[in-house]
Amino acid sequence: MDTGGNSLPSGADGVKRKVSYFYDPEVGNYYYGQGHPMKPHRIRMTHALLAHYGLLQNMQVYKPCLARDRDLCRFHADDYVNFLRSITPETQQDQLRQLKRFNVGEDCPVFDGLYSFCQTYAGGSVGGAVKLNHGLCDIAINWAGGLHHAKKCEASGFCYVNDIVLAILELLKTHQRVLYVDIDIHHGDGVEEAFYTSDRVMTVSFHKFGDYFPGTGDIRDIGYSKGKYYSLNVPLDDGIDDESYHYLFKPIMGKVMEVFKPGAVVLQCGADSLSGDRLGCFNLSIKGHAECVKFMRSFNVPLLLLGGGGYTIRNVARCWCYETGVALGTEVDDQLPQHEYYEYFGPDYTLHVAPSNMENKNSRQLLEDIRNNLLENLSKLQHAPSVQFQERPPDTDLPEADEDQDDANERWDPDSDMEVDEKRPIPTRVKREAVEHTRKDSGAPKGAAEQARGFDIATNEIASTKSVDARPMTIDEPTVKVELETSNKASDQMYPKP
Repeated sequence: MDTGGNSLPSGADGVKRKVSYFYDPEVGNYYYGQGHPMKPHRIRMTHALLAHYGLLQNMQVYKPCLARDRDLCRFHADDYVNFLRSITPETQQDQLRQLKRFNVGEDCPVFDGLYSFCQTYAGGSVGGAVKLNHGLCDIAINWAGGLHHAKKCEASGFCYVNDIVLAILELLKTHQRVLYVDIDIHHGDGVEEAFYTSDRVMTVSFHKFGDYFPGTGDIRDIGYSKGKYYSLNVPLDDGIDDESYHYLFKPIMGKVMEVFKPGAVVLQCGADSLSGDRLGCFNLSIKGHAECVKFMRSFNVPLLLLGGGGYTIRNVARCWCYETGVALGTEVDDQLPQHEYYEYFGPDYTLHVAPSNMENKNSRQLLEDIRNNLLENLSKLQHAPSVQFQERPPDTDLPEADEDQDDANERWDPDSDMEVDEKRPIPTRVKREAVEHTRKDSGAPKGAAEQARGFDIATNEIASTKSVDARPMTIDEPTVKVELETSNKASDQMYPKP
């Protein structure tokens, strides 16, 4: 089982993969506010590492097209999407009732360009799904996506739009079964809830459980009705290390792949499960985290890699850079190249950081009990469900673009064929992200969340979308002026220790 996940050229699976990578140069400019732990600037730091390691030239690089209202409404409620589109920092005081109704406030603040931010990260995830559906790549990557807590009618845990659910709905147009795997330290509640009664989507979440946001993800939560046994939850305790994590991950995911036989896999790579995360309490190394990517890659099933949590941003960039190399089948040198964010990574200036000596509270007996429980549940799925399409939704249109030609230096840049919404998007007014230097802040849960259940997605009844695909983009990005954060006191007050 262990060798099955080794996807680098030196291992059992050295076959290169065709990778599509989605990135918008503006995404790093969005700013949740001073002291808020979620920092989109980490996406720009990741991109800079990829550029200076020379990894971008081995991928097709796309700027995502913005998801439109109708695209977001394939999952989210119309009135919630309309609220996100219209709310601004200047008008929020006039809409206090709406703010409370949609759970927008401290954890999920209103900030300049909020709706454009949602359109951008959702567009990248759905665009990746479109590429996979059309066979234009083996792996699609959108590190700006993976916001797994958002619900149909409300924001939650720093997440406003659930790009993962939207991407899975797109994949279900082509694939009878889609597997969702979540290695963020927080339970993937929004995605599980969306497909809790469906046997076409299996959700598997490895997460911290017990007095920790969002409070869901008990091992006894297994799905409902047709979806019974199609939700798997792996509840973990503080300090889990690489060895303990993969004692569970590999046998469980190997059995899932054998029994469920998905046509596509979505892997949410939240980096707050790394050792030393500002809000996390696990002890995974970057290689241990990336081993999950290697293992899922080894099955040769269309794979969508998404971001998620991660609040020590220098380690987030390290992790997602290394995992991009894993996707490509390229080993990345440990010595970081000189680049515009080089000083973030001192004093060692290396890609990998050693895990801590924190106590692993996950005993071998606990791990065995969890593993046996989940493997027993999987044994109750005798075979992959046979799903017949009644009226198959039409494919999302792709532009007649020659974006997958072999010569990556001769990419064509066609105009997008996306239709313009009747409601024009609000002009983006974006604050520059504040630089977070290497200080490690005290961790905390994200807030409170409802534990709702039983929301089925019937894909045959969902209106199809037009293209949320993307145009090839240049890999250079403008130099961005950044502000210095003067204090972390606001952060400590807003996100106190549990």
